Amino acid sequence: MALNLFGGGKVDHPMADPKRAREIVSELPANNASKALEEIVEWLESLTRTEGFKLDRRLEVVDMLDGAAKNHQRKVAQEYLSLQRNQKYQENKLWNGAYGFWRQLGEAYVLCVKQHESGFSGAATVKKSLPMIVARAMRALTLQVKWTLLRYGPVEPRVFQEMSRLYQFAESQGFAESVIAVYPGAHGQGSVRQEFLKGLMLTASSTDGLTPARQDVAERAVAHFSGHFRMSKTPDALNYCFNLAEPRAPVRRITVQEAAPGLRYFGAGEGLPRLDALIGQIQQSGAVPADVDLGGIQEKNLVIGVLKHLAMYWSDKPPARSSERRATAGSVTVVPGFSEIFNTLDPASSDDLDFSKDSSSPATENWVIVNVSDGGYGAIVPPKKSEWLKVGTLVGLQSETSKHWGVGLVRRISSDEHQQRRVGVQLVTKSALPIKVGKSGAGAAASDLQPAILLSTAPDAKGEVGVILREGLFNGRDSLDMLVRDKGYLLMPASMVEDGDDFDWARFKVMQRSA
Repeated sequence: MALNLFGGGKVDHPMADPKRAREIVSELPANNASKALEEIVEWLESLTRTEGFKLDRRLEVVDMLDGAAKNHQRKVAQEYLSLQRNQKYQENKLWNGAYGFWRQLGEAYVLCVKQHESGFSGAATVKKSLPMIVARAMRALTLQVKWTLLRYGPVEPRVFQEMSRLYQFAESQGFAESVIAVYPGAHGQGSVRQEFLKGLMLTASSTDGLTPARQDVAERAVAHFSGHFRMSKTPDALNYCFNLAEPRAPVRRITVQEAAPGLRYFGAGEGLPRLDALIGQIQQSGAVPADVDLGGIQEKNLVIGVLKHLAMYWSDKPPARSSERRATAGSVTVVPGFSEIFNTLDPASSDDLDFSKDSSSPATENWVIVNVSDGGYGAIVPPKKSEWLKVGTLVGLQSETSKHWGVGLVRRISSDEHQQRRVGVQLVTKSALPIKVGKSGAGAAASDLQPAILLSTAPDAKGEVGVILREGLFNGRDSLDMLVRDKGYLLMPASMVEDGDDFDWARFKVMQRSA
């Protein structure tokens, strides 16, 4: 039998005493967000394990810790998103702190729901707060989805199971659609249904093709438009579905063969035209409107790129593959980053454009190819390797059957239930050529020229070639001198294709220098 806080028994927990609970919160490290969040996680975990709390008192403590964590978890998230991916120890520490917080907070609120259902002491007092409790639990589960996706991992089945149970409970109690103050503040209004749809739409938005910073923008955009998402027991014009009776990750409606009582169909609804309108507004004004919270990101091209990604996956027609995938088996040697690729190509080694070399560099890895298309590869990455790996990374590739090195871009990363990391790589060229470039007219000696990578041996129909340059070298104005096999060419800037952490991929009109 549970002990009552003020009814004859005492709870063996420091936070059972309101005064001591306030002292504990006031003693949290003010200038160390990571440490403060770690302590809050420990208190939440111990609170969930401790029996005897009256339910209304348990809720008071959970709410107090939730509020105390607000600024700390925001700072940890900001630090995580700005971190270089090769800072593995710090990345792990921050991720574990953030994910651990949302998991323990979710479990604390879920416990409150379960104890209310069981009629614990204090249940009658918190009855009016049930919609808020369920909505907060749902939001914590959605943020577990977000933090899992930031690492391109599979979402734990537990998360969808809890989301399903909470939503069914809210429906049975008749408050799933009631608009309430989930949290105090300008963006605190919502409903259990809205919080549920946030998690489902975020999962359905294919964020495995976005960098962590872009994923954060996507999650915030999902939250911004969540009030306009739709859900129904009938298909209507909705693109996705989720089975409350057999909860797992939502799927496109076309993959569902038969109707089932637990199915809920959902989609962007009015959120899609509003998203399109926001894209147009940002394109016209060059800035994110003040009432749209995208985490303070104002970089126009980044934001528009993310919003267009969402628009594709929220639409009636998901993006189609440019070419068919074919299952295969083999391996490919991989080197990461612009500098390693250029060094591997070794411009001093080939009059016949054979840029193969012994792949014994410490930077090289062997990936297992599982499928191939005209546009690239699908591969499995060996465990405990590729700490540099992230979406948008430039890679050099050499297949078992080729003597040439190609260049690709990592476009997707995911982890399966066996913790195998799978990547999708766009093949930019099958045969990369090392070259040297420098600002035209600068009169620089050949030894002063910058390394670059030429992506084709001949111009296309527009007279253009693709070139991979060091990051920051392309500005759209300056022409470049290009040296290939001791022959000089003039490159006139045409367009930027993509800029990465360590490279610019640009197109140039090419003209041969007169002798």
